[in-house]
Amino acid sequence: MSYWKHDSAIVDDGAQLGEGTKVWHFAHVSPGARIGARCALGQGVYVGNDVQIGDGVRIQNNVSVYDAVTLEDEVFCGPSMVFTNVYNPRAAVARKNEYRRTLVRRGATLGANCTIVCGVTIGAHAFVGAGAVVQKDVPDFALVVGVPARRIGWMSRFGERLAFGADGRATCPQTGDVYELQDQRCVLVEEGNLP
Repeated sequence: MSYWKHDSAIVDDGAQLGEGTKVWHFAHVSPGARIGARCALGQGVYVGNDVQIGDGVRIQNNVSVYDAVTLEDEVFCGPSMVFTNVYNPRAAVARKNEYRRTLVRRGATLGANCTIVCGVTIGAHAFVGAGAVVQKDVPDFALVVGVPARRIGWMSRFGERLAFGADGRATCPQTGDVYELQDQRCVLVEEGNLP
């Protein structure tokens, strides 16, 4: 077995988990789930059938990753954050054929207790603050907070808040990455050294 699971965790037959992935206490991975290498699924995590998870993803305690959600490599899901897959749920109305797909791009952070309303894309290395409610797409490197979530700044790949100068450029103090504002978007224009 290339992955590890706690004795209390359930990994259904048919699920695919990559090398070095760890599944902690009381987690449940459904049979159709596809999970990459070196991931960590915390206590009480649920992963649905129609879910794809890349390499190096960290899903903290009490997160349910429902059908129609894709997490690219190195996504961080904070404790008790929430995904949805039906926009207008009713207990008496079956809407499994109306799931809206959610995509979380590489390196994004979803803070503790935030909610991601289905049908959105969270950009690469974006940062969703704790408790935020995301109802629309979030650009790459954006820092969003609040209810509803709104952009208040930009974050580096390393997770440092960026301070842009009059020239429209910012440098990550940890890595030396250089970013530039282009058409209200943050773009990595020169790579430094990620530790």
